[in-house]
Amino acid sequence: MEIERKFLITSLPDNLELCRFHLIEQAYLCTEPVVRIRKEDDTYYLTYKSKGLLSREEYNLPLTAESYSHLLEKADGNIITKKRYLIPYENFTIELDIFEGIFKGLIIAEVEFNSEDEANSFSGPEWFGEDVTFSSKYHNSTLSKLQNPSELKF
Repeated sequence: MEIERKFLITSLPDNLELCRFHLIEQAYLCTEPVVRIRKEDDTYYLTYKSKGLLSREEYNLPLTAESYSHLLEKADGNIITKKRYLIPYENFTIELDIFEGIFKGLIIAEVEFNSEDEANSFSGPEWFGEDVTFSSKYHNSTLSKLQNPSELKF
């Protein structure tokens, strides 16, 4: 079970360059249900996600570079690229996604939780903007289908 909240970010935190990061490329084979392939640095996997906003089922299966490339040719819509910073905050890790390519300028922070109670009581740092947890508009699967990225607020 994945339980996470999402926030738009309009200003970056201090000392971001000191944080670990991953380079991510992902694409969608299906968006209902979500079936995604992802390259994260030199690791490849396929993910299934059920419906949901705050919490939903998520399963990851490993892929080889060859199977990822093969499936990438079959993906629908936009390929999403981003740099994901891992920022320690209290007892959590903020995953700060700085999008590249056609979504350049979009910055979203995600925080994962052990329970919905924990998620609901979370208060982020001062550099967090609008909470978009309950908007599917900022799901990567939605972005993959977006024909005009300028429709997004970022």
